[in-house]
Amino acid sequence: MSANHNTISELALELGLAMGEMKNRLRQKIQAKINEYDPDLSFELIEIMGLLSRNDGINQQEIGIKVSKDKSSITYLINSLVKREFVQRIENKNDRRNKQIYLTDKGKQIVETVYPWALELYEKAAGDFSENEIKNALLLVKKMTTNLE
Repeated sequence: MSANHNTISELALELGLAMGEMKNRLRQKIQAKINEYDPDLSFELIEIMGLLSRNDGINQQEIGIKVSKDKSSITYLINSLVKREFVQRIENKNDRRNKQIYLTDKGKQIVETVYPWALELYEKAAGDFSENEIKNALLLVKKMTTNLE
């Protein structure tokens, strides 16, 4: 193995760790803000509602993939959201076993309240980076993710 290859893999490892650390820090700060608003809401519930606000009507399996949660965790989280009337399950017309998940008006209201707080934190994280720097970093991470498929 060449020294260059070793350096690239070590840098990629460091990047992965740094991204994980950033995600954890953002998650903690967002959760703290959510707790002020509603102590019964968790980051995971908000994450799912935020995902639905961008992809309303996807099924539980797709949600699980996007938020990296297993089937039983997703079922539990969605049941909790349904019980609180933030989302509803609607049968797919073509496949009744496949239920699609939609935000309710009550759920949309929560997202509209919480989403700006999250954006504020991401803006703080972005600091004085230019739009191009962030776009290039995003491209890099997406390409690395694709390389793993």
